[in-house]
Amino acid sequence: MDKCFIRRYILGIFGPVHKFTRQIERLTQMPERDSPSTISASGLTRRYGRHVAVNGIALELRRGEVLGFLGPNGAGKSTTMRMLAGNLAPTAGEIRICGIDLVERPLEAKAHIGYLPEVPPLYRELTVDEYLSLAARLHRVARAARREAVGEAKRRCGLHESGARLIGALSKGYQQRVGIAQAILHRPDVVILDEPTIGLDPNQIREIRALIRELGGAHSVILSTHILPEVESVCDRVQIMHRGSVVYSDSIAALKRLESGNTVLVELRRPPSLATLSAVPGIAAVEALEPGLFRVQFSDAAQGCDALVGRAAAGSWGLARLQPAQTSLEEVFVNLTRREETA
Repeated sequence: MDKCFIRRYILGIFGPVHKFTRQIERLTQMPERDSPSTISASGLTRRYGRHVAVNGIALELRRGEVLGFLGPNGAGKSTTMRMLAGNLAPTAGEIRICGIDLVERPLEAKAHIGYLPEVPPLYRELTVDEYLSLAARLHRVARAARREAVGEAKRRCGLHESGARLIGALSKGYQQRVGIAQAILHRPDVVILDEPTIGLDPNQIREIRALIRELGGAHSVILSTHILPEVESVCDRVQIMHRGSVVYSDSIAALKRLESGNTVLVELRRPPSLATLSAVPGIAAVEALEPGLFRVQFSDAAQGCDALVGRAAAGSWGLARLQPAQTSLEEVFVNLTRREETA
């Protein structure tokens, strides 16, 4: 009997069964869209020989949230971003994207991710439309839906009048917009942006930040940066890395409260010497801001405040003001990273 006939006969019998089985498998492996988390990582580690670039960190990203991933240069941010995007295999740990294991089922997991690396993956010799159409194909957007997907991405990124322009002729700010457009055109659940405003001028930075805030309404966003005002203006929550480890993870408001409760501004009409003021029980540090005005940090806020008021009255220092100091994100960041260096 003809072998081709036998093959067609077998496929005719088992093909529909096989197709049905695959459909059942896909249905049972669908992402957890009702889950509050779009990214969940635990024990995430990356080693290069003896050097540990990322050391057992945990990270969770919730739906509709913009998470600021903060840290000094060399902290491990970009390495972590590459692992979360599936561009770099972790040495150890687990990453789940919408409930899908990124290591075990990478193609399914990556379909839910949009990624803009620090250097945008642009082809300067293509027009914006040509490049985004190529990106749509690579993201496996259905042929019938590509034109609409490209048009929507251009609209959201302010590129609706730039479709026919060569990418190489665009300003760096608009090239960043094209990079973000390729990351969102397949409507991913998660958008990962690694240093998206680096090298831009102030006007371009403002435009990209506004775009990131808009993205947060429809996607979960991870924004990796070392620019502190960017985190304050764009993000809902912050996670700080230092030397490969997470040293803080909470809301920005909570981050500021972390230090402000132990720091006060003190105004004295007849101030003593810095040494005398520093010797008050419960005071950890004193900084003279201007004549008669000091920033005082308590090691024990309750003890220090009571002792300071008592000493000021006993010594006739003329206490005129005692109020909580407004602590900037920059000050808190520096204090957190310095603690890790001295620990």
